[in-house]
Amino acid sequence: MKAIKIVMPISSDPDAPTQSLLGLGALAAELAAQGVSVRELFARTGLDAAQLEDPHARISHRQRLAIYRNAIRLAKRSDIGLLAGARQRISDYGIYGYAMVSSRTFGEALMFSLDHITMAGPAVRQISFRIEHGATAILRSHGLDPLGELLPFAAEFWRSSMTALFSRVLEAPFPSTRMIFPFAAPAHWRNYERMFNCPIEFGADRMEWHFDAKALDLPCPNANPITAKVCQQVCDVVMKERPGESELVRRIRAACLNSPNRFPAAAEIASQLGLSLRTFHRRLAEDDQSYQAIADGMRRSLATELLENTHLAIDQVAERVGFADATSFRKAFKKWTNRSPSDFRHPEQREHPQGR
Repeated sequence: MKAIKIVMPISSDPDAPTQSLLGLGALAAELAAQGVSVRELFARTGLDAAQLEDPHARISHRQRLAIYRNAIRLAKRSDIGLLAGARQRISDYGIYGYAMVSSRTFGEALMFSLDHITMAGPAVRQISFRIEHGATAILRSHGLDPLGELLPFAAEFWRSSMTALFSRVLEAPFPSTRMIFPFAAPAHWRNYERMFNCPIEFGADRMEWHFDAKALDLPCPNANPITAKVCQQVCDVVMKERPGESELVRRIRAACLNSPNRFPAAAEIASQLGLSLRTFHRRLAEDDQSYQAIADGMRRSLATELLENTHLAIDQVAERVGFADATSFRKAFKKWTNRSPSDFRHPEQREHPQGR
Protein backbone atom coordinates (compact mmCIF):
# COMPACT_ATOMS: atom_id res chain seq x y z
CA MET A 1 0.00 0.00 0.00
CA LYS A 2 1.28 3.45 -0.85
CA ALA A 3 0.56 6.69 0.94
CA ILE A 4 1.28 9.97 -0.82
CA LYS A 5 1.60 13.41 0.71
CA ILE A 6 2.74 16.47 -1.22
CA VAL A 7 3.81 19.84 0.10
CA MET A 8 4.85 22.96 -1.80
CA PRO A 9 7.03 25.07 0.53
CA ILE A 10 8.08 27.89 -1.79
CA SER A 11 5.93 30.82 -2.85
CA SER A 12 5.41 31.31 -6.57
CA ASP A 13 6.89 34.79 -6.03
CA PRO A 14 10.66 34.39 -5.40
CA ASP A 15 10.77 37.85 -3.79
CA ALA A 16 7.94 37.27 -1.32
CA PRO A 17 9.29 37.26 2.28
CA THR A 18 7.71 33.93 3.24
CA GLN A 19 10.61 31.99 4.80
CA SER A 20 12.03 32.16 8.31
CA LEU A 21 15.76 32.09 9.08
CA LEU A 22 15.47 28.93 11.17
CA GLY A 23 18.46 26.65 10.59
CA LEU A 24 20.67 29.31 9.02
CA GLY A 25 22.40 29.87 12.36
CA ALA A 26 24.18 26.54 11.91
CA LEU A 27 25.50 27.69 8.53
CA ALA A 28 26.74 30.93 10.08
CA ALA A 29 28.38 28.97 12.93
CA GLU A 30 30.23 26.63 10.58
CA LEU A 31 31.50 29.52 8.48
CA ALA A 32 32.56 31.36 11.64
CA ALA A 33 34.65 28.30 12.55
CA GLN A 34 36.31 28.74 9.15
CA GLY A 35 36.98 32.44 9.80
CA VAL A 36 34.02 33.90 7.89
CA SER A 37 31.75 36.46 9.56
CA VAL A 38 27.96 36.65 9.41
CA ARG A 39 28.34 40.08 7.82
CA GLU A 40 30.21 38.47 4.92
CA LEU A 41 27.66 35.67 4.68
CA PHE A 42 24.79 38.17 4.41
CA ALA A 43 26.63 40.62 2.12
CA ARG A 44 24.50 41.96 -0.74
CA THR A 45 21.42 40.02 0.40
CA GLY A 46 19.54 42.87 2.06
CA LEU A 47 19.83 41.11 5.45
CA ASP A 48 21.87 41.75 8.55
CA ALA A 49 23.25 39.53 11.31
CA ALA A 50 20.70 40.70 13.90
CA GLN A 51 17.91 39.02 11.95
CA LEU A 52 19.32 35.60 12.83
CA GLU A 53 18.11 36.26 16.38
CA ASP A 54 14.69 37.56 15.33
CA PRO A 55 12.02 34.81 15.25
CA HIS A 56 9.71 37.11 13.27
CA ALA A 57 12.25 37.93 10.56
CA ARG A 58 11.38 36.68 7.08
CA ILE A 59 13.40 36.31 3.91
CA SER A 60 12.52 35.55 0.32
CA HIS A 61 13.55 32.51 -1.66
CA ARG A 62 15.84 34.71 -3.73
CA GLN A 63 17.57 35.97 -0.57
CA ARG A 64 18.06 32.42 0.69
CA LEU A 65 19.76 31.47 -2.57
CA ALA A 66 21.96 34.58 -2.34
CA ILE A 67 23.06 33.42 1.12
CA TYR A 68 23.87 29.99 -0.30
CA ARG A 69 25.97 31.54 -3.07
CA ASN A 70 27.91 33.56 -0.52
CA ALA A 71 28.48 30.47 1.61
CA ILE A 72 29.89 28.50 -1.31
CA ARG A 73 32.14 31.37 -2.34
CA LEU A 74 33.45 32.07 1.18
CA ALA A 75 33.83 28.55 2.57
CA LYS A 76 37.29 27.10 3.04
CA ARG A 77 35.99 23.56 2.49
CA SER A 78 33.90 22.15 -0.34
CA ASP A 79 31.73 20.13 2.06
CA ILE A 80 30.42 23.25 3.84
CA GLY A 81 26.79 22.15 3.35
CA LEU A 82 27.32 18.79 5.05
CA LEU A 83 29.31 20.30 7.92
CA ALA A 84 26.85 23.12 8.55
CA GLY A 85 23.83 20.82 8.49
CA ALA A 86 25.45 18.46 10.99
CA ARG A 87 25.61 21.35 13.48
CA GLN A 88 21.83 21.68 13.68
CA ARG A 89 20.24 21.43 17.12
CA ILE A 90 16.60 21.28 18.12
CA SER A 91 16.89 24.86 19.40
CA ASP A 92 18.13 26.05 16.00
CA TYR A 93 14.63 25.33 14.67
CA GLY A 94 12.90 27.04 17.57
CA ILE A 95 9.26 26.17 18.15
CA TYR A 96 9.27 24.00 14.99
CA GLY A 97 12.00 21.79 16.48
CA TYR A 98 10.37 21.62 19.91
CA ALA A 99 7.06 20.57 18.36
CA MET A 100 8.81 17.69 16.60
CA VAL A 101 10.84 16.49 19.59
CA SER A 102 7.78 16.47 21.86
CA SER A 103 5.64 14.47 19.39
CA ARG A 104 4.44 11.02 20.42
CA THR A 105 6.11 9.09 17.58
CA PHE A 106 8.57 9.92 14.83
CA GLY A 107 5.77 9.46 12.29
CA GLU A 108 3.77 12.20 13.98
CA ALA A 109 6.88 14.39 14.14
CA LEU A 110 7.52 13.86 10.43
CA MET A 111 3.94 14.65 9.42
CA PHE A 112 4.06 17.80 11.51
CA SER A 113 7.37 18.79 9.92
CA LEU A 114 5.92 18.36 6.43
CA ASP A 115 2.74 20.29 7.25
CA HIS A 116 4.90 23.20 8.46
CA ILE A 117 7.85 22.63 6.14
CA THR A 118 8.11 26.29 5.10
CA MET A 119 9.43 27.04 8.58
CA ALA A 120 12.45 24.79 7.92
CA GLY A 121 13.47 26.71 4.79
CA PRO A 122 13.81 24.08 2.03
CA ALA A 123 15.02 25.38 -1.33
CA VAL A 124 12.99 23.04 -3.57
CA ARG A 125 9.53 23.82 -4.89
CA GLN A 126 7.86 20.56 -3.93
CA ILE A 127 8.43 17.66 -1.55
CA SER A 128 6.47 14.41 -1.63
CA PHE A 129 6.34 11.59 0.88
CA ARG A 130 5.23 8.03 0.24
CA ILE A 131 5.56 4.54 1.67
CA GLU A 132 6.33 1.67 -0.69
CA HIS A 133 5.40 -1.92 0.10
CA GLY A 134 4.91 -0.97 3.72
CA ALA A 135 8.68 -1.15 4.24
CA THR A 136 10.39 1.85 2.66
CA ALA A 137 9.53 5.47 3.38
CA ILE A 138 10.60 7.90 0.65
CA LEU A 139 10.98 11.68 0.70
CA ARG A 140 11.36 13.05 -2.82
CA SER A 141 12.33 16.58 -3.85
CA HIS A 142 10.82 18.10 -6.99
CA GLY A 143 11.30 21.35 -8.89
CA LEU A 144 15.09 21.23 -8.82
CA ASP A 145 15.96 22.92 -12.14
CA PRO A 146 15.74 26.53 -10.88
CA LEU A 147 18.51 25.82 -8.37
CA GLY A 148 21.06 25.26 -11.14
CA GLU A 149 24.62 25.16 -9.79
CA LEU A 150 23.31 25.62 -6.23
CA LEU A 151 21.61 22.20 -6.23
CA PRO A 152 24.50 20.19 -4.68
CA PHE A 153 24.96 22.66 -1.82
CA ALA A 154 21.21 22.98 -1.20
CA ALA A 155 20.82 19.19 -1.20
CA GLU A 156 23.77 18.68 1.14
CA PHE A 157 22.68 21.35 3.60
CA TRP A 158 19.04 20.21 3.63
CA ARG A 159 19.73 16.47 3.95
CA SER A 160 22.43 16.97 6.56
CA SER A 161 20.25 19.40 8.54
CA MET A 162 17.23 17.10 8.53
CA THR A 163 19.32 14.04 9.38
CA ALA A 164 20.70 15.90 12.39
CA LEU A 165 17.24 17.10 13.40
CA PHE A 166 15.62 13.67 13.01
CA SER A 167 18.44 12.01 14.96
CA ARG A 168 17.95 14.48 17.80
CA VAL A 169 14.21 13.86 17.81
CA LEU A 170 14.87 10.11 18.16
CA GLU A 171 18.03 10.46 20.27
CA ALA A 172 19.51 7.80 18.00
CA PRO A 173 21.12 7.65 14.54
CA PHE A 174 18.45 8.09 11.89
CA PRO A 175 17.90 4.84 9.90
CA SER A 176 18.46 6.10 6.34
CA THR A 177 18.72 3.22 3.87
CA ARG A 178 19.52 5.02 0.60
CA MET A 179 20.10 8.51 -0.73
CA ILE A 180 19.78 9.42 -4.40
CA PHE A 181 21.11 12.64 -5.93
CA PRO A 182 20.69 14.05 -9.48
CA PHE A 183 24.21 15.44 -9.78
CA ALA A 184 27.71 14.07 -10.21
CA ALA A 185 29.66 12.84 -7.21
CA PRO A 186 31.52 15.83 -5.69
CA ALA A 187 35.16 15.73 -4.65
CA HIS A 188 34.09 15.07 -1.06
CA TRP A 189 31.68 12.25 -1.94
CA ARG A 190 33.12 9.94 0.73
CA ASN A 191 31.83 12.34 3.37
CA TYR A 192 28.27 11.57 2.25
CA GLU A 193 28.64 7.95 3.29
CA ARG A 194 30.11 8.94 6.65
CA MET A 195 27.43 11.56 7.24
CA PHE A 196 24.37 9.56 6.21
CA ASN A 197 25.59 6.01 6.93
CA CYS A 198 23.80 4.48 3.96
CA PRO A 199 24.40 3.73 0.26
CA ILE A 200 24.67 6.88 -1.89
CA GLU A 201 23.77 7.15 -5.58
CA PHE A 202 24.88 10.10 -7.70
CA GLY A 203 23.97 11.11 -11.25
CA ALA A 204 20.40 9.84 -10.97
CA ASP A 205 17.25 11.20 -12.60
CA ARG A 206 15.63 12.12 -9.29
CA MET A 207 16.41 13.19 -5.72
CA GLU A 208 15.11 10.85 -3.02
CA TRP A 209 15.76 9.97 0.59
CA HIS A 210 14.84 6.41 1.61
CA PHE A 211 14.53 5.22 5.18
CA ASP A 212 13.10 2.29 7.08
CA ALA A 213 9.34 2.80 7.42
CA LYS A 214 9.51 1.16 10.87
CA ALA A 215 11.04 4.42 12.09
CA LEU A 216 7.59 6.02 11.77
CA ASP A 217 6.36 3.96 14.73
CA LEU A 218 9.35 4.70 16.97
CA PRO A 219 8.41 6.59 20.13
CA CYS A 220 10.09 9.96 20.64
CA PRO A 221 12.06 9.81 23.93
CA ASN A 222 11.03 13.38 24.83
CA ALA A 223 7.36 13.01 23.93
CA ASN A 224 5.07 15.34 25.84
CA PRO A 225 1.52 15.72 24.53
CA ILE A 226 0.91 19.05 26.27
CA THR A 227 4.17 20.57 25.01
CA ALA A 228 3.55 19.18 21.53
CA LYS A 229 0.07 20.67 21.37
CA VAL A 230 1.22 24.10 22.55
CA CYS A 231 4.16 24.14 20.14
CA GLN A 232 2.00 23.04 17.22
CA GLN A 233 -0.55 25.75 17.99
CA VAL A 234 2.20 28.37 18.00
CA CYS A 235 3.50 27.04 14.68
CA ASP A 236 0.00 27.25 13.24
CA VAL A 237 -0.14 30.91 14.24
CA VAL A 238 3.25 31.52 12.62
CA MET A 239 2.07 29.86 9.43
CA LYS A 240 -1.12 31.92 9.40
CA GLU A 241 0.86 35.12 9.82
CA ARG A 242 3.27 34.21 7.03
CA PRO A 243 3.39 36.96 4.41
CA GLY A 244 2.41 36.02 0.89
CA GLU A 245 -0.25 33.41 1.61
CA SER A 246 -3.46 33.89 3.57
CA GLU A 247 -4.96 31.42 6.00
CA LEU A 248 -7.71 30.70 3.48
CA VAL A 249 -5.28 29.79 0.70
CA ARG A 250 -3.22 27.65 3.08
CA ARG A 251 -6.31 25.72 4.18
CA ILE A 252 -7.44 25.22 0.59
CA ARG A 253 -4.03 23.84 -0.38
CA ALA A 254 -4.09 21.44 2.56
CA ALA A 255 -7.54 20.19 1.60
CA CYS A 256 -6.54 19.71 -2.04
CA LEU A 257 -3.23 17.98 -1.36
CA ASN A 258 -4.64 15.53 1.16
CA SER A 259 -7.94 14.68 -0.51
CA PRO A 260 -7.80 10.86 -0.82
CA ASN A 261 -9.90 10.35 -3.93
CA ARG A 262 -10.63 13.56 -5.78
CA PHE A 263 -10.31 17.32 -5.59
CA PRO A 264 -13.34 18.86 -3.88
CA ALA A 265 -15.41 21.35 -5.85
CA ALA A 266 -15.24 24.98 -4.74
CA ALA A 267 -18.72 24.75 -3.17
CA GLU A 268 -17.68 21.72 -1.10
CA ILE A 269 -14.53 23.40 0.24
CA ALA A 270 -16.45 26.60 0.96
CA SER A 271 -18.94 24.55 2.97
CA GLN A 272 -16.13 22.81 4.89
CA LEU A 273 -14.72 26.22 5.79
CA GLY A 274 -18.09 27.55 6.88
CA LEU A 275 -18.33 30.08 4.05
CA SER A 276 -20.92 30.78 1.39
CA LEU A 277 -19.65 30.16 -2.13
CA ARG A 278 -19.92 33.87 -2.91
CA THR A 279 -17.89 34.84 0.18
CA PHE A 280 -15.36 32.10 -0.60
CA HIS A 281 -14.67 33.49 -4.09
CA ARG A 282 -14.72 37.09 -2.86
CA ARG A 283 -12.10 36.41 -0.17
CA LEU A 284 -9.88 34.63 -2.67
CA ALA A 285 -10.19 37.56 -5.07
CA GLU A 286 -9.08 39.87 -2.25
CA ASP A 287 -5.89 37.77 -2.08
CA ASP A 288 -5.51 38.03 -5.86
CA GLN A 289 -6.20 34.30 -6.09
CA SER A 290 -8.78 31.99 -7.60
CA TYR A 291 -9.82 28.51 -6.58
CA GLN A 292 -9.31 27.31 -10.14
CA ALA A 293 -5.66 28.42 -10.17
CA ILE A 294 -4.96 26.85 -6.78
CA ALA A 295 -6.69 23.60 -7.72
CA ASP A 296 -4.97 23.38 -11.11
CA GLY A 297 -1.57 23.77 -9.49
CA MET A 298 -2.35 20.98 -7.02
CA ARG A 299 -3.82 18.76 -9.75
CA ARG A 300 -0.66 19.10 -11.80
CA SER A 301 1.55 18.21 -8.81
CA LEU A 302 -0.53 15.19 -7.81
CA ALA A 303 -0.90 13.96 -11.38
CA THR A 304 2.87 14.11 -11.84
CA GLU A 305 3.42 12.12 -8.65
CA LEU A 306 0.82 9.48 -9.53
CA LEU A 307 2.18 9.04 -13.06
CA GLU A 308 5.75 8.73 -11.81
CA ASN A 309 5.19 6.51 -8.81
CA THR A 310 2.08 4.38 -9.32
CA HIS A 311 0.75 1.97 -11.92
CA LEU A 312 -2.71 3.53 -12.00
CA ALA A 313 -4.31 3.67 -15.43
CA ILE A 314 -4.61 7.11 -17.04
CA ASP A 315 -8.35 7.23 -16.43
CA GLN A 316 -7.76 6.36 -12.75
CA VAL A 317 -5.21 9.17 -12.44
CA ALA A 318 -7.70 11.51 -14.10
CA GLU A 319 -10.35 10.56 -11.55
CA ARG A 320 -7.94 10.99 -8.61
CA VAL A 321 -7.11 14.55 -9.63
CA GLY A 322 -10.71 15.60 -10.22
CA PHE A 323 -11.32 15.19 -13.96
CA ALA A 324 -14.58 13.76 -15.24
CA ASP A 325 -12.85 11.78 -17.98
CA ALA A 326 -9.40 10.85 -19.28
CA THR A 327 -9.78 12.99 -22.40
CA SER A 328 -10.13 16.18 -20.39
CA PHE A 329 -7.21 15.17 -18.20
CA ARG A 330 -4.95 14.46 -21.19
CA LYS A 331 -5.77 17.85 -22.65
CA ALA A 332 -5.03 19.65 -19.37
CA PHE A 333 -1.82 17.68 -18.71
CA LYS A 334 -0.58 18.49 -22.20
CA LYS A 335 -1.22 22.18 -21.51
CA TRP A 336 0.66 21.98 -18.18
CA THR A 337 3.74 20.06 -19.35
CA ASN A 338 3.76 20.00 -23.17
CA ARG A 339 3.74 16.20 -22.85
CA SER A 340 0.98 13.63 -22.83
CA PRO A 341 0.48 11.57 -19.65
CA SER A 342 1.71 8.45 -21.48
CA ASP A 343 4.87 10.16 -22.72
CA PHE A 344 5.50 11.54 -19.24
CA ARG A 345 5.18 8.09 -17.67
CA HIS A 346 7.38 6.35 -20.24
CA PRO A 347 10.14 8.78 -21.25
CA GLU A 348 13.05 7.63 -23.36
CA GLN A 349 15.53 5.78 -21.19
CA ARG A 350 18.74 7.68 -20.53
CA GLU A 351 21.88 6.45 -18.90
CA HIS A 352 23.02 8.14 -15.73
CA PRO A 353 26.49 7.73 -14.22
CA GLN A 354 26.38 6.02 -10.85
CA GLY A 355 28.38 7.07 -7.84
CA ARG A 356 30.17 4.67 -5.56
